[in-house]
Amino acid sequence: MDIGQLVNTTSRAWSLPILACLHGGTAGRQAPLLAATGASRTAFGQSMEHLMQMGLIERNPGYGHPLRPEFRLTPMGARAAALAAKIQGVTQGADQALLRRSWTLPVLTTLHRPRHFGEIKRSLGSISDRALSQSLKSMEARDWVLREVDGAARPPRSLYCAVNTGEAISNVTAPEVTFA
Repeated sequence: MDIGQLVNTTSRAWSLPILACLHGGTAGRQAPLLAATGASRTAFGQSMEHLMQMGLIERNPGYGHPLRPEFRLTPMGARAAALAAKIQGVTQGADQALLRRSWTLPVLTTLHRPRHFGEIKRSLGSISDRALSQSLKSMEARDWVLREVDGAARPPRSLYCAVNTGEAISNVTAPEVTFA
């Protein structure tokens, strides 16, 4: 998976939990997936539509009822779902809210080694300064990211590195993602 696809996949809050549930064997119908993820119907529907547009899931053609469709992973979706399951396996229940934010996972993926703000931004391409700053601050508050300021440099520069749960997530995602 490339970093652009990871950014696109995580742009919907419930995409990773849905993929992880499908990978784990949850039935591909709406009711079991809703119960397993805890998503609202609207957010769930938007995430499912997004995953279908990306080609990660598809309607099961062998399942007949049009009002209660069943979904299954595509071959590309199976690889993304395996990664989603690994990520879900590393995190605790309380960490899921932060993990569902748009830029959390892509930023952590770039922090497989310590980086400066500008390096992170260049790796992600389409992220704004504000979104990156907010994402780093929220992860720093949760102790997923450590910020060190090099006061000797002029101007002073911040160096960010993943720690604790953030490091565990980064170690899972970084080998699976390629950077353009």
